[in-house]
Amino acid sequence: MIISGYSPGAQKLRNAVIVLPTYNEADNVANLIPRIFALQNLTEFCIKVLVVDDNSPDGTQAVVEKLKLEHEELHITTGPKRGLGEAYKRGFAYAFEYLDPELLFEMDADCQHDPSFIPLFIHLTEFGFSLIIGSRFAPGGDTPDFSAWRKFISISGNWMIRFFGGISRIQDCTSGYRCMKADIVRKCDLSGLSTRGYSFQSSLLFELLRNNARVIEVPIIFYDRKRGMSKLSFADQIEFLINIARIRFKQSKEFIKFAIVGLSGVIVNVGLYYALTRFARINEAYAQPVAVEASIITNFMFNQAWTFRRRNTANGTAGKFLQFHVIAGLAGVLNYGVFLFLLRYTGMFDLVANLCAIACGVIINYSLNSRWTWKTISQKI
Repeated sequence: MIISGYSPGAQKLRNAVIVLPTYNEADNVANLIPRIFALQNLTEFCIKVLVVDDNSPDGTQAVVEKLKLEHEELHITTGPKRGLGEAYKRGFAYAFEYLDPELLFEMDADCQHDPSFIPLFIHLTEFGFSLIIGSRFAPGGDTPDFSAWRKFISISGNWMIRFFGGISRIQDCTSGYRCMKADIVRKCDLSGLSTRGYSFQSSLLFELLRNNARVIEVPIIFYDRKRGMSKLSFADQIEFLINIARIRFKQSKEFIKFAIVGLSGVIVNVGLYYALTRFARINEAYAQPVAVEASIITNFMFNQAWTFRRRNTANGTAGKFLQFHVIAGLAGVLNYGVFLFLLRYTGMFDLVANLCAIACGVIINYSLNSRWTWKTISQKI
């Protein structure tokens, strides 16, 4: 790529800091870091590399210290292993304090991200983009080495973020290859973001969008790592699911209203069931469906009059009521399925499993009703 108007001998005053979190990546950083610095003359920015190492026992720090003798803009900061998000937070803080970045990069240290995109990402920031994403799922992107199961997990995870988290216009919400303008990152509240795996990436994306980041996705080919072991764990996947609820909660006042209405439905359900069985002496088998139907009706009425009252919808009240019923039934089935899965396959305590299932039911209920029952005329699914 040729960037017009740049002379390799020109003074470099603007800094682009590539943040590389590492844990047991000695072989990979020895290969990757020289490749990054080889791109220096392709951009007017001064490229700086910051390795954020989680006290790797494999000699990663020693490799970086040796490379520092050849590359004066190579830096390293170390700390305990507390997850990808904590490493990035530590790296961003170090960069802001010591490296004066205009641009910040997120990049994996395992050589799965092609460093040759760095000059292009930097160039795109000159056109007003404040967030450039190396996208595996944008047209032209690919993950050729992924198994069918891994592709399913990645695609479904991104779909869940877009659908339930409300980030519909981004194809790759969990990409770890990004270029960000530092002034936007400074505005983000990083303190409450998830700290593990790709849930941090979706949390940070939401914060960047909340601060009006202008986004462009660049398709990339994401090959499997050639050296070392993947750090993705089952705990990362659980946090990812929890994080979807956190993103939706932060993003939508409607969701809070919907949850309050749902709580009122529980009160109606339990209260009416108690009254019918204890005072009216109605059999439990008949009292339960009456109580459930009463809670569905009151939930619909409150949501229609309060939660979604500002929406300009195309459907009439009768149509919405029918759709609300259908979704309530679907959410109930999914709620029960999640409960059984957690109970039987994770060994989770039954009350905790029930609360997790209820939380999933609330998210599904809100997302489907928001996008179908009370879909605004101009809204696209």
